Amino acid sequence: MQPARVLNEKFIPKFYSNSFIFFNNGYFSKKTIPLSHDFFKYDSMSLQCGIVGLPNVGKSTLFNCLSNAKAQAANFPFCTIEPNVGVITVPDTRLVKLAAIDKPPSVVPATVEIVDIAGLVKGASKGEGLGNKFLANIRETDAILHVLRCFDDDNVTHVDGSVDPVRDKLIIDMELQIKDLETVESRIDKVQKQAQTGGDKTAKRVYEILAQYRDALQRGYSARTVHLDNRDDRRLAHEFFLLTDKPVLYVCNVDEASAKSGNHYVAAVREAIKNENAGLLVVAAKTEAEIAEFDNYEERQMFLEEMGLEESGVSRLIKSAYSLLELETYFTTGKDETRAWTFVKGTKAPQAAGIIHTDFEKGFIRAEVIKYDDYVHFGSEAACREAGKIAVEGKDYVVQDGDIMHFRFNVSK
Repeated sequence: MQPARVLNEKFIPKFYSNSFIFFNNGYFSKKTIPLSHDFFKYDSMSLQCGIVGLPNVGKSTLFNCLSNAKAQAANFPFCTIEPNVGVITVPDTRLVKLAAIDKPPSVVPATVEIVDIAGLVKGASKGEGLGNKFLANIRETDAILHVLRCFDDDNVTHVDGSVDPVRDKLIIDMELQIKDLETVESRIDKVQKQAQTGGDKTAKRVYEILAQYRDALQRGYSARTVHLDNRDDRRLAHEFFLLTDKPVLYVCNVDEASAKSGNHYVAAVREAIKNENAGLLVVAAKTEAEIAEFDNYEERQMFLEEMGLEESGVSRLIKSAYSLLELETYFTTGKDETRAWTFVKGTKAPQAAGIIHTDFEKGFIRAEVIKYDDYVHFGSEAACREAGKIAVEGKDYVVQDGDIMHFRFNVSK
């Protein structure tokens, strides 16, 4: 099932001509399937996760594992002065299986953009170190991957002289909270008079939400700890662009021995974030760098099994970043292309169609939907149609993760 229009691709890296590339634990491995030209293409995406952390926590090492871009992983602060950007595929075996069924000349996986942002020090909110640059870069991201050092190594210096991931977390939290408090107080100054003396209900609600954020920030809590149940309130809050309101995943960088179960540092971080709306992931960045050096999937898998891990930390991190943004995937597939399309959880069919092209949403008529398991079981769109496994859905249908979609639309000239 394919959309009526194939869009031009921005990124077309050359991998293995005339062969099928499988995703395994965040890496590519090759299995031969004769094809007419290069198989995988990348779709450009604006969704962006920023990797942040104090100097020497393993941030750039982790970025190097995630991306083909090579940041200089040097043992001194600010070795990554300009943010390095990598467009990273989201591992998805469903895409692989669909492509194996239809054998198209092109496969386009979902992607997330990862940015390695320069480290910061105390006083970044006042411009210390690379603070101003750091804060500007982090404001542009959709979510934060906060790397915390949870390992001991005398050969890797720490800017504060000792390993304490909770202290390190609080340093960055405080710098971001200071900037957010400045933003909130500035917005309050602008809206307060209008909210208290005028009849503008929206201004009054904006003021009330800002007051909640100010109270939390003044008490040392991040903006994400303020819970807004009303969708309209969340929409208003989004316009504040607060740094500490961004979704965050704390990445605990551990030694190899702690890669599976974590350690006392990880336990301390888990306790510290228990009241935050945040995720936690344990990764051994140095070990991930070693895994990335293996030439093939089988060697990497053997290494992981020896460590008692089912999949690499890189793969888990990519999936977690995708999930962090509450993103899901639907597919279009056929003889020309198999493609993963990213959408926000809860999106209805017309808006999902608009991700392909705005005309699809404007002229939306209906969506023909095949469940992924049915497509794999019956082996083709035609077989699914014959078996009565194609559902016809209208504008109120909420697209589900893994749906295979065919949109019918009409735009009058």
